[in-house]
Amino acid sequence: MADFIQNLWSMLAQMSPYLLFGFLVAGLLSIWISPSVIQRHLGGKGYGPVLKASLFGVPLPLCSCGVIPVTVSLYKQGASRAAAVSFLLSTPQTGVDSIFVTYSLMGPFFAVLRPITAFLTGLVGGALVSIFDGSSSPPPPEEKPSPENCSCRKNQPPKWIKMIRHGFITLPSDIGLPMLIGLLIAAAISAWVPEDLFAIQLAAGSNLVAMLVMMAVGIPIYVCATASVPIAVALIAKGLSPGAAMVFLMTGPATNTTSLSTIWSALGPRSALIYLLTTAFCALAAGLIVDALLTPQKAVEMMHHHAESSAGLFGNLCAVTLLGLLLFGIWRKNIRKTS
Repeated sequence: MADFIQNLWSMLAQMSPYLLFGFLVAGLLSIWISPSVIQRHLGGKGYGPVLKASLFGVPLPLCSCGVIPVTVSLYKQGASRAAAVSFLLSTPQTGVDSIFVTYSLMGPFFAVLRPITAFLTGLVGGALVSIFDGSSSPPPPEEKPSPENCSCRKNQPPKWIKMIRHGFITLPSDIGLPMLIGLLIAAAISAWVPEDLFAIQLAAGSNLVAMLVMMAVGIPIYVCATASVPIAVALIAKGLSPGAAMVFLMTGPATNTTSLSTIWSALGPRSALIYLLTTAFCALAAGLIVDALLTPQKAVEMMHHHAESSAGLFGNLCAVTLLGLLLFGIWRKNIRKTS
C-alpha cells in the first residue's frame, strides 16, 4: 500500500504543473477566442478542421492530462468532435520543449520523426472520427454578447476573473472525478505490476514482441513527452530496439488511464476507442519504420545519457493545488446535482 500511495503522489506531482498550465491555457482561450472563430476553423465537417487541429497541436507543450481541459473547452465552444480528437492525439505526443530534449539526447532522427508521427496520428484519428463518429454534433457554443449590443457589459466581471473561473473552477468540475479514477488505476498498475514481467518478454529477442510490450506499458501509465525521453534513452542503452523505444515515446505521452476515462466521459465511447486504436496503430507503424532505418548500435551512438530529475518542491506544491481543485470541483458538481 505504501508503494501505491507513493506512486499516486509521484504521478500527481509530475503531472500537476502541466495540468495546471492546461487549465490556464483553457481559461485564456475562453476569453481570447470567440465561439465563432472556433466554429470557423475547427468546426464543421470535412478534413480541414482536422488538419488545422493536428497542425496546431504539435508545438504546444501540453501533456496528455494538460491537453484535456483545453480540448474540452474547445469542444464546448464549437470545435467538431473529429478536430477535438485530432488535437488530443497530436498535442501530447510532442511539443516544443520535448522536441529540443529529444534532439539533445537522441539526435535529429528522433527529434524530426516524433513531431511528424504526432501530426500524422492526429490526422488519422480525426479522419476516422469524422467517418465513424461524425454524426454526433458538439454542444452548441455559448455565444458571447457583443460589446455594442450588451446592455449589461458594465456588470460583467473582468476578463481575468472569467479566465480563472473557467480554467480553475468549471473545468476541474467537469473532469475531476474521471481524472481521479484514472489516477488511482494508473497508480495501482505502477505499484503492483512487476517489472520483471516485461523484462522476461523483452528478452525474447523479437522486436515486434518488444514493441507490443512497450505499448502495453505506455498506454495505461502517465508520462509526459519530455519525461519519456530519458526513459527511452536508458531502455535503448540496455538493448531495447529503437523501434520499441519509439512506440513507448508515442504511446506513453499520448495516453493513460486518466486521459482515456476523461475522453470516454467527454466525447463518448466511440471517439475514445478510435483515439486508443489510432494511437496504438500509428505508434506500431512508427516503430517498424524506425527499426527498418536504424540499428540499435547506431541509435546508441546518437544518444547521450543524463539523470532524470525529481518533481521537487514546485511539483509537490502544484500537486497539492491540483488535488484541492479536483476535490473542490467534484464537491461543487455533486452539490449542483443534489440541489
